[in-house]
Amino acid sequence: MLTLFIDRKDLQLELDGKRLLVRRPDAGTQGLPLTMLDRVVIQSQVTLDSRLLGTLGQHGIGVTIMHGRAGQRRLQMLGPGHNDARRRLAQYQLWQNAERRLTWSRQLVQAKITAQQNFLQSALARRPDLRYPLSKAMTGLASLGPSLNGAMSMNGLRGLEGSASAMYFTGYQHLFADSLGFTGRNRRPPRDPVNACLSLTYTLIHNEAVRACHGAGLDPLLGFYHEPAYGRQSLACDVIELLRPRIDRWVWGIFRQRLLSGNHFSREEPRCLLTKSGRQTFFEQYEACAGPWRRYLRLHGYQMAHALLDVAPDLPEVRDA
Repeated sequence: MLTLFIDRKDLQLELDGKRLLVRRPDAGTQGLPLTMLDRVVIQSQVTLDSRLLGTLGQHGIGVTIMHGRAGQRRLQMLGPGHNDARRRLAQYQLWQNAERRLTWSRQLVQAKITAQQNFLQSALARRPDLRYPLSKAMTGLASLGPSLNGAMSMNGLRGLEGSASAMYFTGYQHLFADSLGFTGRNRRPPRDPVNACLSLTYTLIHNEAVRACHGAGLDPLLGFYHEPAYGRQSLACDVIELLRPRIDRWVWGIFRQRLLSGNHFSREEPRCLLTKSGRQTFFEQYEACAGPWRRYLRLHGYQMAHALLDVAPDLPEVRDA
């Protein structure tokens, strides 16, 4: 199944039977069978009609509309969801159980920190010249173990996770060339090429997580570790936590292999943005690596849903009048 990235202005998207047509004013028309498409990501100004959107939805093809070069999501069409309402009812029940939420969240944070340590350890094997900063970060992460096991509140757990993130990025930043200006995590807006790639990848994966939660019959807005907040899909934020170290590894790889460099970015102070050629390279590399991430999210969503069915309430049987 394919993802179609639309990153060129003034295109026209049309429906031709069971094909999606992409008309270019200066280069003719290309078509893709709907049966080959899994999602469409639009990051430019295009023209399409409601009939096309309806057909994409009927075929379960997700649509995400991004805001230009900034890569911020503006709209997402998820397609059909799961029909078992008991899953959401059980999700709401679990959210109200503070003890179970804390246990689940503690396991999530511990697994994420372990994944961060494993990544830094593998990075050290490639960069033994960075032994001091990477070892220091790993030692700091390891020191949090007893405190995590004893965390008795969500606020305390989030404080520990924040400390772990700061330690981790103190080591991670040394993996990149000084010319990239990456000195730690920043966002809204990202101010250097590394953060621009991290933010865009996190956004794309977050969209995938929302779709995976919806498809599994869960409410993407109601997370267990991330508190509900207006407009935030907190459960999607939860499920991508374990993917973040993998994404960080991938972003390091595209710079380490010189697939992207500082020349693929432009600056509109204070924002750092991918250029057109940079976006083309980024999306090609992303699509080549995103398959396992998507499978993980779908599997994780269904595993959560099936676990919740153990506490799901029975629904009344519908009888004919």
